Amino acid sequence: MDQEKTSQCDPACGVSPAEKLSPEHLQLLRNAFTCSKAGLQTQDHKPKGSNRGTSEERGLGFEEFWDVLKSVIGPNIEDTWCKRFFDEVDISCTGQIKWQQLCSYLLLEYTERQRASNPTAALLEAQPQIRHCSYNKREPTVRVVALSHPPPLRYISISKGGQITAWNSSLHTLKTLALAGDPTEEVANTRRFRGWTTDAVYMGNVHKIAIATDCRDLRFVTISSNCLWEEIHLYGFRSVPTCLCYWYDVQSLEQPPLLLLGDEKGGVHLMWFLNSSKGLFKKPSKRDKGPQRIFFQDLGEHSDMVSYQHIPSIHQEPITRVMFEPSTNVIMTSSESNTTSVVFMNVSLKQEPYIWKFKQVINKGAKCFDYNASLQLMATGGSDRKVRLWSRYVTSSPVATLPGHHTTVLDVAIYQHVGQIFSYSRDAELRVWDISTHQCLKVLRLQFPCLQPGRIPEHGNFPFLLLSPPLPDEMQPHLVVACKDYLAVLNLSEKRRGGGGWLTNEEFRTEFKQGPYLSCALYNPTLRQVVTGHADSSVFLWDVETGKRRLYILNAHGEEVLSSMALDSSHRRLITGARNGTIKVWNLLNGLNLHKLEPVTNSEVTGLTCLHDNHLLAVGWNQCITQYSIAGDKDLKVRADTSWKSSGVHKSDILAVCQCSALSVVATASYDGEVVIWSMETQGPMLHLQRGMQARSALPVDSILFLQHRAGRKQLRNKGVLVSSQGGWLCFWSITDENRSYGHFYAPEQPGERVLSLNSDQSKNTILVSGDTTGSLQIWDISSFAMDIQPEATCEQPPLLQSWRAHKRALMCVEVLEVFDRLFVLTASVDGSVGLWTEDGNHVGFFGQEVMWNIADPGTYHRNTRNNLTEERRTEGENMEASDVQSQVPDPTSRDQTSQEEWCSEASSTRAGVNDHEQPQQPMEALLKICPQSAVCFIKI
Repeated sequence: MDQEKTSQCDPACGVSPAEKLSPEHLQLLRNAFTCSKAGLQTQDHKPKGSNRGTSEERGLGFEEFWDVLKSVIGPNIEDTWCKRFFDEVDISCTGQIKWQQLCSYLLLEYTERQRASNPTAALLEAQPQIRHCSYNKREPTVRVVALSHPPPLRYISISKGGQITAWNSSLHTLKTLALAGDPTEEVANTRRFRGWTTDAVYMGNVHKIAIATDCRDLRFVTISSNCLWEEIHLYGFRSVPTCLCYWYDVQSLEQPPLLLLGDEKGGVHLMWFLNSSKGLFKKPSKRDKGPQRIFFQDLGEHSDMVSYQHIPSIHQEPITRVMFEPSTNVIMTSSESNTTSVVFMNVSLKQEPYIWKFKQVINKGAKCFDYNASLQLMATGGSDRKVRLWSRYVTSSPVATLPGHHTTVLDVAIYQHVGQIFSYSRDAELRVWDISTHQCLKVLRLQFPCLQPGRIPEHGNFPFLLLSPPLPDEMQPHLVVACKDYLAVLNLSEKRRGGGGWLTNEEFRTEFKQGPYLSCALYNPTLRQVVTGHADSSVFLWDVETGKRRLYILNAHGEEVLSSMALDSSHRRLITGARNGTIKVWNLLNGLNLHKLEPVTNSEVTGLTCLHDNHLLAVGWNQCITQYSIAGDKDLKVRADTSWKSSGVHKSDILAVCQCSALSVVATASYDGEVVIWSMETQGPMLHLQRGMQARSALPVDSILFLQHRAGRKQLRNKGVLVSSQGGWLCFWSITDENRSYGHFYAPEQPGERVLSLNSDQSKNTILVSGDTTGSLQIWDISSFAMDIQPEATCEQPPLLQSWRAHKRALMCVEVLEVFDRLFVLTASVDGSVGLWTEDGNHVGFFGQEVMWNIADPGTYHRNTRNNLTEERRTEGENMEASDVQSQVPDPTSRDQTSQEEWCSEASSTRAGVNDHEQPQQPMEALLKICPQSAVCFIKI
């Protein structure tokens, strides 16, 4: 173990065999495997291939393999690198490796690394979160704006008919407002707004939204934490404003902000607000009911508050987009005119404008465009169904034309941080493009409920809202798409993502502080590593002794959310399950995918457990137990075994599974509150356990745990050996005694919460650790609890040893770790943070923090975190919105609205990396020539 641990900390461990081995090295290695040890030196001088077919393939132990590598690569090769290389190839842990194994390993590594160099679309979900704008009255949403300051994040949607809706970050409605009707009309207060809105923009420094309408006016709506109200009505424009843009200097708020309006006659209106801290316009002497009405022709009376400029006839058609580049004072506009499709002009009008005339390439102009100043790149889309990329200073021809859409492109957005472009067409198709290769990385047909076969849904003019870094803390990049009266939110990666490869810590240097939203975690006692699985389908491996990251697996299950994990019997392989029913087996030493298990259905895998003979059991929303044999090391694809007699036993989705080898049983728990005990020998159900019904329906069982020490001792195995978590209630069950229930109690400090994870010191079972949905954990003394039957009416608790708030969000995993004869507690939260604590509650640190710890030296621990989180909890009090609680915990009574994976992946902030290293092609080609039969076998798989 010491040698293995040193190997993981050595910088040389980051060098892959694919990089270190040349084609000449591969040939010499083949000779070493097919000849005797004594003949190695003479064999090197024979012609290549002369021993082929004359010597039998033999296995090499570590010492012999080490000697061979020294003779092949050189005597200065690191012994730690050799040991890691050997362990990575020796998947079955036999202590010997053969040439065929080495070929398969190298071919897989070359392929995985080559795939990792290809970019993957920044979208993190296969389908987004979709909400219905019920207040829109079936009218499309024209624009969605984001309010990030002051936190928390909120959205404001504006419908075509003038309905304004405020949403929280989980897309739950907070408040609504309808634009006022014309007060000059009779009974105006009983009439709703009769026009159509054309665009809206958020004015962040004054906390207002400007809304343009086809009534040739502007409405200014003020936003506060409690309400919305229409404050100012600027009416009487000479033409209809069609699009808006707003800019203010974040660094210098005394700088006058600028509001730009593009109109239907191709002109641009500019308004500088000279004293925005006191208001946008001069306040009236008398305050009438309703908004302040200002006639556009009287704007001169407000000259001390607003400066106005009009630039007419920039385009021959209505302006479809307007943007402002403050560093160069350039106004950017677009229209569907083919002679003035896009125009870049200086505010001073002293410089010649740049004009893109699309008549040279298409007959129509630009329906939409986006510009990125740092990339000097513009993307356009329109009715010709193509996305075009343009250089800032070349107007004659595009840099690239990206075909693929089947209907008009309504919106485009440049996502600079990953070098990708999003485009959206009228048929609700979203495409993701790579800027450097011009390749379409992803085509996503958004499944809006309003879509009907053969009919094109109605859209507003501005369906996109892209929130990209830099963003406030705890806010992740995402894309909001509006289609008719529905909104969709797609979470985005913050870094360039590979195509399913792996990265070591040396290759992935970006500091990880809080990862993508976490869905599962576990501790590997053999390698002394913590493994975390995340909603963006990434896997992290951490060194428990220092908190340093050791490995990072990219895109483990494609675009699917990672939902469950387990270790094999040797603790050298990781098994992961995903929301779409796929299961994969990984090498924990190098991150390579060893097996892909045949999915029975496409429903979510919620639990995995590996029996002692490497027979894997998988459970999930298909309500059955599926078995796989992963003992073999040759087959990439493993067939499913449905021999367990589980069909029809559970009446609801299975949420958890746990095994007890001492009793030869397996336990499964389902959404309807039932726990079933299964015999490993007969593979059939033995017992059905269930608490009394509460609130007309049973609560889901989120977690189950066998107390292995009790189950292994004859005098204790008929006591309470199984613990189930149902809501916030912890229930102790006996498997062998006639009286099943041995006690129950409520664990969380606050009422109405749930315990999502349980763990114990399995060598003694003296303590029980529970983690709840508030981010708090409790450590209970169970050394004498559930030894006698507790009356059903009583809810006596065991002694509470410790309790503290470990994270700000719900705890998905708690585990008791024994390291250097000391007990520690691992906590993993849905927010992506993973912490380590002593059993007394002292905080060791968060995995991935900048300053690493030494687990043997308490002086390196970060002790103040517990006090900070406790103080935060006190100050929160009743200020936490009910909507925020809903985003953490699904309501068992409304499962149709919120599923378990939905709140786990609510807004996953992705810290994904990039593997930009060029992979050498020559060693792979050489390997194919040296051992073609292994190559054929690999390609066939």
